[in-house]
Amino acid sequence: MSDEIDAKYEVFQNLLETGTPEEAVKSLEILGLQDDVIQRIRDRHEQRVIEIREMDEPHVVYAGNRYTWYTGPRSGDKCWPALVERLLASGWDQDPAIDSLDAASTKIVSLLSHPKERAFSTRGLVVGYVQSGKTTNFTAVMAKAADRGYKLFIVLAGIHNGLRRQTQARLVQQLIEPNPTRWAQLTDLDRDFVPTANAASFFGKSNRTHILCVVKKNATVLRKFADWLQSASQYLGDCPALVIDDEADQATVATKTINPLIREVLEVLPKSAYVGYTASPFANLLIDPSADGDFYPRDFVVNLPKPFGHFGTEVVFGRYALDGEDPEDVDDGYNMIRTVPESDIELVRPLRRVDVETFQPELTPTLRTAVEYFWLSTAARRVRGTGVKHSTMLIHTSVNTVVHNRFRKPLEDLRHGLRADLHSADAQSRLRKLWDAESSKVSAAAFGERTITFDELLVELPGVIDDCKIIMDNSSSEDRLDYESGPVVAIAVGGNTLSRGLTLEGLSVSYFVRAVSAYDTLLQMGRWFGYRDGYADLPRIWMTDELQDWFRHLSTVETEMRRDIDLYMTEDKDPLTFAVRVRTHPALRVTAAAKMKDAVRAMSAYGGQRIQTRYFRRDETWLGTNQTAATTLVARAKASGRHEPDAKQGRHIFRDVPSEHVIDFLRAYQFHEKSQECDSDLLIRYIERRKKEAGSLTTWNVALVGNPVDSALGNFDFAPDVQVGRIVRARLGSEDEVDEDTVADIKTLMSRRDAAVDLSGENGKLTESEIKEKRLDELPNTGLIVLYPIDKVSTPAPGRTQRRALDADTDVIGVGLVFPQPDVDSPIEWNYISADLSRIDIEEEDFSAVVSEESA
Repeated sequence: MSDEIDAKYEVFQNLLETGTPEEAVKSLEILGLQDDVIQRIRDRHEQRVIEIREMDEPHVVYAGNRYTWYTGPRSGDKCWPALVERLLASGWDQDPAIDSLDAASTKIVSLLSHPKERAFSTRGLVVGYVQSGKTTNFTAVMAKAADRGYKLFIVLAGIHNGLRRQTQARLVQQLIEPNPTRWAQLTDLDRDFVPTANAASFFGKSNRTHILCVVKKNATVLRKFADWLQSASQYLGDCPALVIDDEADQATVATKTINPLIREVLEVLPKSAYVGYTASPFANLLIDPSADGDFYPRDFVVNLPKPFGHFGTEVVFGRYALDGEDPEDVDDGYNMIRTVPESDIELVRPLRRVDVETFQPELTPTLRTAVEYFWLSTAARRVRGTGVKHSTMLIHTSVNTVVHNRFRKPLEDLRHGLRADLHSADAQSRLRKLWDAESSKVSAAAFGERTITFDELLVELPGVIDDCKIIMDNSSSEDRLDYESGPVVAIAVGGNTLSRGLTLEGLSVSYFVRAVSAYDTLLQMGRWFGYRDGYADLPRIWMTDELQDWFRHLSTVETEMRRDIDLYMTEDKDPLTFAVRVRTHPALRVTAAAKMKDAVRAMSAYGGQRIQTRYFRRDETWLGTNQTAATTLVARAKASGRHEPDAKQGRHIFRDVPSEHVIDFLRAYQFHEKSQECDSDLLIRYIERRKKEAGSLTTWNVALVGNPVDSALGNFDFAPDVQVGRIVRARLGSEDEVDEDTVADIKTLMSRRDAAVDLSGENGKLTESEIKEKRLDELPNTGLIVLYPIDKVSTPAPGRTQRRALDADTDVIGVGLVFPQPDVDSPIEWNYISADLSRIDIEEEDFSAVVSEESA
């Protein structure tokens, strides 16, 4: 009987090629199969559908009424097996790389509409990581969709010719060349869309070929394409189309020209599935969901897992702990960032637009060091002989092409000068010192690589310098990075053409001081993210301290946003009943202003959270104000609360302190503007609301946490007979970097153990969730505020290479607050924004290229 069911199930699968599952079942009934046999076939199909829907990865949030139909590749498929064969030949491993790609693409295809539905209009979003293989993912999705009957494939490939050409080349190589008789191309490597005669001939029922069109988001091109499709409109009723929007946050959202033109293309197609791909989905998640025909991902959001070996924001910049995480468990990132002094900026890019035409860049000491390190690291890679053969350095100081082009001569002069001087003792001594210093800061062994000595790489260095090309890759230059004609060693100077989607092969050094103002722009500028097989210890980035801080904030935002998607998946939400929160920043927009016009302030609450100060100014006036606020609070707590001293442990606890004293402290204490969760006004509003609505947080425990009295760093006096030993909290940074920053970022103030300081018993081994549960049991309505006396010098411990002394003018007072988790919280408007879902009924980048006629 099993063999009989297998055979009939195969018939059922064949019927799915010509109809929906419901239609296939009706066909089985017409064929006369018994009801129990049909039910077993349906059960088997449904079981496979459920298995795909419940895959652990990738995480997906999708509309509750969405039927997932795709059950994976079949033995007769042509496009997916050919893609797998190409990937294996190029060095991919079956496990985990191809298996992971198979699972992710299968889940995404299952969320598309069945190609035999009479009409459909799907809106989905796939969130990946910068330079993480999103192109390969959507190529796999296209292959599987083609195998199941999708006919027209439109890829919107950014706004620049470089990315469009690179995408076309990949798709031709991986989809068309293995099955040339099954595909027709409307575009090619050197030509964007140009209308052909008799559009209807591509879509008639007798034409069974798949159609590929890779176009830029350019007004002229899209207008011609929409008109061409319209001319064949009577033949499009049976033409299921998959539209892939690569870099979906760029030019698609809230643009006056491109947005309506893409919508016009989709409106011509009775069967269309639009899937946006991006690593910076901030704009997409803030679209007005109630706007008919726009691109809010109402049907599904897919959160692709971080691929094995991917070199992302956290590896380089680290991040801050999220709610529920122990800050001590969150990595600082590797010591790969080098500071460009603010005084250098005016020497490498014009500060005013009027100065562009006369600006002459200088090779500052930091830029010269960056270039020399690039040559050294490339020589070291040649000694290793592993990984990608290309080696690229990116110099990105300005969006202006005039500025790019004027870097050529000083860079060429440096290359020729070093080559001529390379055998001198002075040059070799300087380069040896640079290499030894950099090699000591990031362990090769930590990445499974062999340490290369200067003497080893010196043998390869002359050849590297000789092979190095200086490329001006911008819209006014004919120079282009060409990785198809053999190994490349290049220093690429550019702007927008290098900052979106385009892969810089073997990128190992970046010099980045470009002024940006939005999350998505900043994240996409980070071309150094991706895969670094064979040289993961060698990448370095030269940037300002401010940019480094922005990237660390962005790393936190990115992690938090992905966690939101994963959280809502487990809570059975869908894209129209949840809105991903995006944490804001005082100096950065989330995305362009036009893209945020439909966003609203997100509601959030402090219940169950642990809040702590991370940023401090270092001047005496600011810090003195905070010392006064702290000593005033302790004096009042001593007078009104129950004092439990433990000087030997360096701790004091004052219990049952009235909330008024805590609120007065929050008004007096100066939180740094970068510590957004530590906003005095928000904290006070939350406390007042909890008191009013639930009678909670009327009393607080005030704790002082430090070292035992009379420790090596001396004592800090909070009040008469109330003192604890000072503690060390070094700031992020490297001791050998120029110290220009007046803001100290200590990243972590409060340990998990400190969050339980007022709870009974020994709590050192409790997890975050266990502490929350114990607090809920013992102190369900009492808040905790912890004060820390931080030594003004705070020299970092030996081996902490990414920490430097605090060097404040006087001692610093750190503050941590712990809120109990209520059954029902009291949300307030917070420092997040999200899409506005209130109207849903539940039933600055340079965009001149998108409208110019010349770039078509």
